[in-house]
Amino acid sequence: MTDRLLVVDDDPDIARFIEVNLRTHGFEVHLASDGVEALEKAQEIRPDLVLVDVMMPRMDGFQVVDHLRSDPRTANTSIIMLTAKALTADKVLGITAGADDYIIKPFDPVELVARVKGTLRRAREMRAISPLTGLPGNARIHDELLSRIAAGEPFALLYADLDNFKAYNDHYGFLRGDDALRAVARCVQDTALKIGGHRAFVGHLGGDDFVLITPVDIAEELCKAMLAECHNVVPGLYDPEDIERGYIELENRQGKQERFPLLAMSIGVATSDRRGYSHPGEVVSVATELKEFAKRTEGSTFVFDRRSDAGPQAKP
Repeated sequence: MTDRLLVVDDDPDIARFIEVNLRTHGFEVHLASDGVEALEKAQEIRPDLVLVDVMMPRMDGFQVVDHLRSDPRTANTSIIMLTAKALTADKVLGITAGADDYIIKPFDPVELVARVKGTLRRAREMRAISPLTGLPGNARIHDELLSRIAAGEPFALLYADLDNFKAYNDHYGFLRGDDALRAVARCVQDTALKIGGHRAFVGHLGGDDFVLITPVDIAEELCKAMLAECHNVVPGLYDPEDIERGYIELENRQGKQERFPLLAMSIGVATSDRRGYSHPGEVVSVATELKEFAKRTEGSTFVFDRRSDAGPQAKP
């Protein structure tokens, strides 16, 4: 997967110089001419790395870094600051603001590419993330669950996956399948941010499996919002004729055409307010069981663990 870079500089000649050199080395490069535009584009394209000039109109580079780091959607994005100043104080201020590295203008193209590659490599080594969606992966999910269990405060684990995703992949191919997963990942992350803010953790286990770890009091609202957003996103992932039919057709092993409904989302929810957990594996196991229970119902559904009283309850 090609790394996406966002170059932020109000000097069009410098921006173009950087763009040409980075594109030559296989990077996907986007441009912004000031800090305000940079934040808008960062939310749109979710770059892997931002190169941002210090001195810009409307919003300087330090402010841009601060905004990127305070937004959960871009908090893990790598940042390199570009500065014409060689003073030690400016370098320290850039790093303190949250930048991963800095480059002093004028710079050599070889140094530019080396700094970008080095920063991206260190980011991958330090952050256990899904290379497809950019969301925290298995190791980060495990650590987050351990932290919540150790804290002793009630939490909910939402385990979500897509129904009929294998059929979608087989019908449209892996490239469109990956695009669909990225679209769903963005939908899940944006919904979690809207409902739970910094209280909601979103992770990607792999494939079409996503997890959210949230306070119990917002878990049901979050499930409903995710299913609603998934319902809105799914039509854009299909060809018009398949949407009109409401299904896709694939040839099964017997050589017969088999119909598969459109993608839907099933969510199993395990909470620690009704039972105690001492290890992440225990809560994941319960959430997995509930998710499989949810998948027995056609269409998008979520199921809460209520077995301490009335048993599992499915909700469309």
